Amino acid sequence: MSSGSLHPVAVDEDPRRWRMLALLSAAMLLSLSAWMTATAVGGDFQDRWGLTSGQVGWLTTAVQLGFVVGTALAAVLNLADVVPARWLFATSAALAAVANAALLFVPGYATALVARGLTGVFLAGVYPPGMKMVSTWFRSARGMAIGTVVGALTVGKALPYLLKAVGGTSLATVIGGASACGLFAALLIGTSYQDGPFPFPKRAFEWSRLGRILRHRETMLATGGYLGHMWELYAMWTWVPTFLAVAAVGRVSPLTVDLVAFGTIAMGGLGCVWGGIAADRIGRPRVVNLAMAVSGACCVLVGFSLGAPFYLIALLTWTWGFFVVADSAQFSAMVTEVAPPDSVGTALMLQTSLGFLLTMVTIQALPVMVDIVDWRWAFLLLAFGPAAGIACIRRLSTGPRLQQSVGPPN
Repeated sequence: MSSGSLHPVAVDEDPRRWRMLALLSAAMLLSLSAWMTATAVGGDFQDRWGLTSGQVGWLTTAVQLGFVVGTALAAVLNLADVVPARWLFATSAALAAVANAALLFVPGYATALVARGLTGVFLAGVYPPGMKMVSTWFRSARGMAIGTVVGALTVGKALPYLLKAVGGTSLATVIGGASACGLFAALLIGTSYQDGPFPFPKRAFEWSRLGRILRHRETMLATGGYLGHMWELYAMWTWVPTFLAVAAVGRVSPLTVDLVAFGTIAMGGLGCVWGGIAADRIGRPRVVNLAMAVSGACCVLVGFSLGAPFYLIALLTWTWGFFVVADSAQFSAMVTEVAPPDSVGTALMLQTSLGFLLTMVTIQALPVMVDIVDWRWAFLLLAFGPAAGIACIRRLSTGPRLQQSVGPPN
């Protein structure tokens, strides 16, 4: 069997796996709450510093950029395959919480961007390692397990909107609350986590590891599907709350907008769990292509709903929120199954690094599109991502190794 071949599928039997899944999911939810804190209170920063909508967008883009830098460095240095995952996760979660809390003390916009960038850098040590960690506990139900973890972090990214709705627009409530959550996540992992019965091989650092992954067809096709997904995802998460606020003018209260915005992102948590369970039953290619098809259709439809009753707009955005991230975990699960076993952590770092680099394009491009063609047409830009992602996964699903690991192709 070659270094890149798959292990025979084993039945998950260790009873501790459920406790570890709950632990990792809770830690992901709590630590990833730092991601969109500045986005949730972007209006406060806009008023304080006289920012444009594009500058407010950079408060999210800076996190994406920091995450790209962090994952790229981790991929080049093989950190996720060399450093024990428990300590990488715990240390990174604590540092991300501290960087997020710095938003309460920064004197201006420039230093806020630095704090946001550092938050992204440190979260790179939480997100990809967490998916590798849960994979050591699950093999036959890996799609469900990774889907649950990604679902939890999706709810975590929505958490600032809930904190805002419940506690008001106070920066201390939203930003301080998220940082406290991150510190608790670091404590949970540092004191309670251990790897499961399906560990990945440990290897010493190799400069050539990243190059081998870049030449590995299955890994790069799975990454191509992920890139199509990411073209859409973060621009949607960043700008749908603003779209909802525009649609709500004169019709519903700001509290309702915040709750619907929270629901739009948080629905993705249910979507991820559904995607994981479905993928383990019918195959990852079918599930990710279905999710991308539905979310792509929502890209086309949502702008034209602007004048519809607000409850219909909320229903459409919640449907979009469910499917837009339902496939996310399955791209990562594909990588854990098709990448060379001694390079899984590095492959996940590379996949997420490229994906988050791409998100910066659409996060910044969408408000420009709004200025040019207004909200009714702007979201059409995002539909190109799902279309390209489906094309990549259809090519990947014809490979025998993917059929062996995730079921029949489309």
